[in-house]
Amino acid sequence: MVMRTLAAATLFVLLASCGSSAAVPGPTPTPSGNASPSPTVSTTPSTTSSPSPTVTAAPLPSPTPPPQVRAGADAYVSVSVATGWRNPGVVRAVDAPALQNPAGIRQWLAAMSDRQKADLIDRADTQVLVGERVGVLAVAGGWAQVVVYAQSTPLDRRGYPAWIPVVQLTALPPPPAANVATVTAPTAWLRDASGAPVLEASFGTRLPVVRTGTATIRVGLPGGRELSVDRALVSVTTSTAPALPSTAQAILATARGFLGLPYLWAGTSGLGYDCSGLVYTVYRAHGILLPRDADAQALVGRAVARAALQPGDLVFFTSNGYVHHVGIYAGNGTLIDSPHTGATVELVPLATYTDYASARRVTG
Repeated sequence: MVMRTLAAATLFVLLASCGSSAAVPGPTPTPSGNASPSPTVSTTPSTTSSPSPTVTAAPLPSPTPPPQVRAGADAYVSVSVATGWRNPGVVRAVDAPALQNPAGIRQWLAAMSDRQKADLIDRADTQVLVGERVGVLAVAGGWAQVVVYAQSTPLDRRGYPAWIPVVQLTALPPPPAANVATVTAPTAWLRDASGAPVLEASFGTRLPVVRTGTATIRVGLPGGRELSVDRALVSVTTSTAPALPSTAQAILATARGFLGLPYLWAGTSGLGYDCSGLVYTVYRAHGILLPRDADAQALVGRAVARAALQPGDLVFFTSNGYVHHVGIYAGNGTLIDSPHTGATVELVPLATYTDYASARRVTG
């Protein structure tokens, strides 16, 4: 995905081708047949005994309300995938499943036609995975204006700007932990104590490890929930270590795992990627944190001549002087690419493209 400063019409041409609750008093307990009844407190003095003292019940402690999502504080994504919108006014009726908690991303994708998916240009700008921390700039009308700290961009030095429904955020962070579990399958179900699926986490989702079992890993989520995930579907590391090896070969193996996945404008999850979303998410899992969009990605790393391309290099394409597309060089003149709405992540000859611009090496 290119940075959103391009005019909408130009961009379309390029890529159409490419609370708290009040406490409710409980019922008065009834004495059982084998227990002494509670003493009766009389408020009328007896003629044969001293008056009973006035009894004042101690006040019940009030439950501490959960912190609210508010401007000037951090918040955390509490749904599998939160879509970041340009502003609240751009959402359409068809986008309703993606605005809920839980987020119905699969339902959303199934409901949209290719034309409606292409129309996400200038509406959606990015996506953010469960557990990710964002900075809240404003809260209005059920929406939060945020910056996504982990997604760097020239648009805002603090992080990628977007609007996310407040219902998809929580002010309660995940629990602290020495280790994190990163999802390394395209998606992985997080399950409750009964084994029932609760949340479908995407590739690249990072959550703190609460407990390690033989077959499952117990992870903590924002908001206080704990769920389990199959151990085979995650990589457990320290919080500062990459989930996967930072080699070109390992990166390409991961990227190939998404071949056939349908393109999604603004997508950064294992349910759909745009071109730079695929690059950003895959490389991040391998310990290489890149900017979110293609034009900014084209400025990092080392420049590489076309004749010197090596597997794992990033290849960029331009139109009218703007970088509008990126792919991953796979060797032998081929490119792993998520090209445009209606297509899928694919392995194609680099020669297919006539608007080659540059290449950058971001691996060791």
